[in-house]
Amino acid sequence: MPREIEVKSVLNKSKKRDSWFLSDYSFNPYSSCAFNCLYCYIRGSKYGENLETSLSVKINSIEILEKQLASRAKRGQFGYIVLSSATDPYLKLEKEYKLTRQALELIHAYHFPVHMITKSDLILRDLDLLEKIDRDAQIPEGLEAHIKNGCIISFSFSFLNDEYGKIFEPGATPTSKRLIALQEVLSKGFLAGVSMMPLLPWISDTTEHLELLFSTFKKSKVKYVLPATTTLYGNGKADSKTLMMRAIRKHFPQLEKRYLKYFAEGPEMPAYYRNAFYQKMKDICREYQLHDAILKASRFS
Repeated sequence: MPREIEVKSVLNKSKKRDSWFLSDYSFNPYSSCAFNCLYCYIRGSKYGENLETSLSVKINSIEILEKQLASRAKRGQFGYIVLSSATDPYLKLEKEYKLTRQALELIHAYHFPVHMITKSDLILRDLDLLEKIDRDAQIPEGLEAHIKNGCIISFSFSFLNDEYGKIFEPGATPTSKRLIALQEVLSKGFLAGVSMMPLLPWISDTTEHLELLFSTFKKSKVKYVLPATTTLYGNGKADSKTLMMRAIRKHFPQLEKRYLKYFAEGPEMPAYYRNAFYQKMKDICREYQLHDAILKASRFS
């Protein structure tokens, strides 16, 4: 059972609008995550090895959100709200608590735009509200000439293989169901695309798997793709580096030495790899004629 907690603030203002996700604010009605992605950056000893056991529900989050939205709207401080930055807005417990849906109702009432980032097909439940937000939201200052969409939807994919999902993100919606949800969202005319964060070295960043990813998303007519490589943190028993290395050792033993070498000096892949990776992403985006930024895609939506 999740813990129910009360909080003093839920609408977090970004110091600077994020160029990847256009986020001015973030809202997280839950903390920790039941999807248990081994590579997740929020992992650490405070959450434990199984993130689902540390789930918390911010039971007063809707009341607090309304106060904060009202204050920001009164001052004309409109901006894209990302749901969610530190956990998925559509965890299974959302079916019971419906905090994400209640938040969207308020966000629509106060005319804020949103960027939904999810691994779940539960988002389909809320397309009625998201269509209203898309239509009625106030586009934030500085973006009016670049984007007209009040709602952006990004589905997260690190691979297109349900078996990989059982290993690396065992609690998440299978990628096959996620892809069907993405296609449904696109069919409704939303500005929607894919966050490919992270692509796993020698697993989902191989030429074969990249061609599968990009050809599938091209066929689905996604508006953009946002690829990024892997970062792994910490050496504690609940940290992402520890859990990922355990999985690599068990399921991909031939890659263990490579991973140990890659992450020997820190959480990021070596500079030579990152440089080659991002050049390859630009090349393959160009090959498949897919935009690698939301604002690029919005000009053609």
